[in-house]
Amino acid sequence: MGSTESSHNNSSDRPTSLEVAFWPVHVFVQQRIGQLDNIPMLGTPAWFALADDDPRKEAAVLDGGRHWALRLELNQEALAQASKDVAAAVDWKAVAQEWMELANFRRNNPWAKRVAS
Repeated sequence: MGSTESSHNNSSDRPTSLEVAFWPVHVFVQQRIGQLDNIPMLGTPAWFALADDDPRKEAAVLDGGRHWALRLELNQEALAQASKDVAAAVDWKAVAQEWMELANFRRNNPWAKRVAS
């Protein structure tokens, strides 16, 4: 999903769906934050204490966006892996066959339908 290349300027590298790619966001943010030191976590008292024109305040917001993009990409990868794990966990063709047989049995044997007592 994400790439480890150093830049993503080619439009073909951009996600074409709701996919979130962390690396291009990281590069974008890093180019703007540069060598700023002591960037507080956004929304903390230290962040609120910064003057609105302090470049570290904006850098903290950019850094927060970068962390959010990382979280989204990692969640995407985890969901994709979970999907593969579920698909591999069972012989789904056999499960479908079993359900079809059960449905056919119930259709051909209405007396076997469960009822509340």
